[in-house]
Amino acid sequence: MSRLRPSSATRTRGRLGSGETWRDAFDNRPPWADAVLLRRILAGLCAVAAVMLFLREDPERARISVVVATRDLAPGHLLAPADLRLARLPPGAAPEGAETDPAEVAGAVLTAALRPGEVLTDVRIVGPRLAEVATGSRDARIVPIRLADSAITEILRAGDRVDVVAADTTDPAAAATLAEDAAVVLVPEPPREPGAGRAGPVVLVALDSRRAAAVAAASLNSALTVIFH
Repeated sequence: MSRLRPSSATRTRGRLGSGETWRDAFDNRPPWADAVLLRRILAGLCAVAAVMLFLREDPERARISVVVATRDLAPGHLLAPADLRLARLPPGAAPEGAETDPAEVAGAVLTAALRPGEVLTDVRIVGPRLAEVATGSRDARIVPIRLADSAITEILRAGDRVDVVAADTTDPAAAATLAEDAAVVLVPEPPREPGAGRAGPVVLVALDSRRAAAVAAASLNSALTVIFH
């Protein structure tokens, strides 16, 4: 005689509980069935979590190295290796234009003050990027000018817009405007000692290349001053 296979209801009854349907069998399940089901659910969740952790990128590896200041730095400071260090930040926390190599910026002139731990960006040092941002032109250049009146630097600030004027000491009416709407990018700190540096401080302004050449040439033999906008 051939052996009969157990019906689906019989198989269900043996695995869960008695009943003609899956719902009845589930409702009549033995006490140990819940523990087995819970273990299987937990095992599945652990497997999913393990896969997610394996596929997810390591947050530490996603960080980038940026250059930050090691101490308080003043505008006009000549950056030295001891002034800078590397710090690791998440990509979203690093500002645009952040410097990533201390060796590349060592020897550059700082245009704005930095606090310890503050990120150094390309517009905080004298360079082509600073000139472009200050003027909005890729043809921009930075020109040092020595002002005839050093007192002007006490009210002049980086970011000011000025006209550069060449004065004729023999004929004030012959003064000529060399450049309009120049962007001031660096103003030196006032001298620490009274009476020091009264020969005339050097201020850096950003101009297009044509006007920059005219201002640089005039600074060799003319007294220069600026007019505020």
